[in-house]
Amino acid sequence: MATEDKNKTPESPQPESQGRREALKALATVPVLGALAYGVYKKQKLENTSRNISDVFPVSKDGAYFLEPQVGGKQIRLGIIGFGIRGKQLLRAAGFAEPSWIDTMIEANKTNKNDTRYEQYRQQDDLNIVVNGVCDIFDIYGEDAVLAGSNINREGSNGKFGKVPKRYRHYKELLAADDIDAVIIATPDHWHSTMAMDAARAGKHVYLEKPLSWTVPETYMVREVIKETGVVFQLGHQGRQTDCYQKAAEIIGNGLLGPVNLIEVCTNRNSPNGAWVYDIIEGASPKTIDWEQFEGDPERIKEYMDYMTKYGLERYVGPEERSQFSLERFFRWRCWWDYSTGLSGDLLTHEYDAVNQIMNVGIPHSATSSGGVYFFKDGRSVPDVLQTTFEFPDQNMTMLYSATLASARNRGKVFMGHDASMEVSNILEVTVDPDSTRYAEKVSQGVIPTEDPFYTYVPGQDSSDSVTSPTELYFAKRGLLYTYVNGKRYDTTHLHIREWLECIRQKKTPSCNIDQAFEEAMTAHMGTRAYLEGRMMYWDKDKEEIVRGEFA
Repeated sequence: MATEDKNKTPESPQPESQGRREALKALATVPVLGALAYGVYKKQKLENTSRNISDVFPVSKDGAYFLEPQVGGKQIRLGIIGFGIRGKQLLRAAGFAEPSWIDTMIEANKTNKNDTRYEQYRQQDDLNIVVNGVCDIFDIYGEDAVLAGSNINREGSNGKFGKVPKRYRHYKELLAADDIDAVIIATPDHWHSTMAMDAARAGKHVYLEKPLSWTVPETYMVREVIKETGVVFQLGHQGRQTDCYQKAAEIIGNGLLGPVNLIEVCTNRNSPNGAWVYDIIEGASPKTIDWEQFEGDPERIKEYMDYMTKYGLERYVGPEERSQFSLERFFRWRCWWDYSTGLSGDLLTHEYDAVNQIMNVGIPHSATSSGGVYFFKDGRSVPDVLQTTFEFPDQNMTMLYSATLASARNRGKVFMGHDASMEVSNILEVTVDPDSTRYAEKVSQGVIPTEDPFYTYVPGQDSSDSVTSPTELYFAKRGLLYTYVNGKRYDTTHLHIREWLECIRQKKTPSCNIDQAFEEAMTAHMGTRAYLEGRMMYWDKDKEEIVRGEFA
């Protein structure tokens, strides 16, 4: 850590704005390089500033910690249930991609040399796994999964493939197979807990795409089953592997922001894809989709209807619509409460889990929500605009979540402390508060600026970053697409799956284990119930239950 040279006579502090004007004036005679030169000047100035403030802002130079693969670890036999959009991404992260996707990545690089996604995919760690079984109720997805699972050399359509995994028509048949050790589950929300419990009871380790649960009752059930069976469970919050989040936890843990009383997190997207209006795949029909299995058995549907009716929410679900085959509902299921957990379960959970990882906040004391279907008037029942307020009085803190699926205005996670604020996304910036107590002396001396960030953490970003869609860009900006380890770029989902597999081998507990998942699920359910019922929801931590409060 750098220290201040006490033998050097300190220069008179110069206000940032005056220094900037003089620097630009001096550089005005170099019109082409002026902006670049000012950038170098400012970088040097900030480096000098960091040397002056290291005594009051101690941050390690260490990068993020990740569980390293065990040398000579046993091969794990994998199965995957669900091979839609997220299922494909998860299996790629495990090292198995559809040949057609590889073809597309190769062509993209030929068109744009900065598009290095195929190269980065090829450099992804070999996780020492074999895909022995795949399951999807849509024939085209099932056939794609078979091809991906046999693509052991990570090649395109003309590549050399390996052993073909068995395709199962029903997930319980896959779980009964004795040549599968662990499963990745990437199905619609209404199947998550049920499949996770069935997998655990079958002795399979579980990687479950978020959220943990569709309803409150099954949240308790899945936690109990996972703990009783002792399988290694990881919930799919790949943000747990984001370098910036770990650095943020260090900064807050060292008290460098002062008391944090307010956190703002958000979701902003502005495209049909970002609002879950996914493409309807050619060839989809009642002949190629097992609609009955998609819907679920009648007993599960009745349990859900009873659950919604108990709280007067039956108007939000449609048993008649559920019974009728619908391509829109099959591919765009996130738009209806019949299958979805809405913005709370799909996107709020990413933001909450990041805050929980950074500050260990646990389940909030209370939640209020409002919003509605304000833009996408396409028959959906889940809102496209949502505001949720979570209160943590024991920690003297409030967390605000707001979302719109009809504006792409960029907003990061902002932790507001008495002494400084920190914005976290794929980079991290700390800006000192002009009325800070901790940094008051350095602020008054002009050593620490308050108009601009004085500490920025950039974990290895460079111009090679490439994204191809608004949704992908959204996740990239939020640190949910990739991170850097020792200067090497990694897919965060790859690291998250790698951690899960290594915990199976090394008999350790993953970062997003069942306890973290339970907190995620209950927090999301509090927000959802507050929205649907129009009343405040409370968490009774002694009884571990959601308590309905007064109307908002």
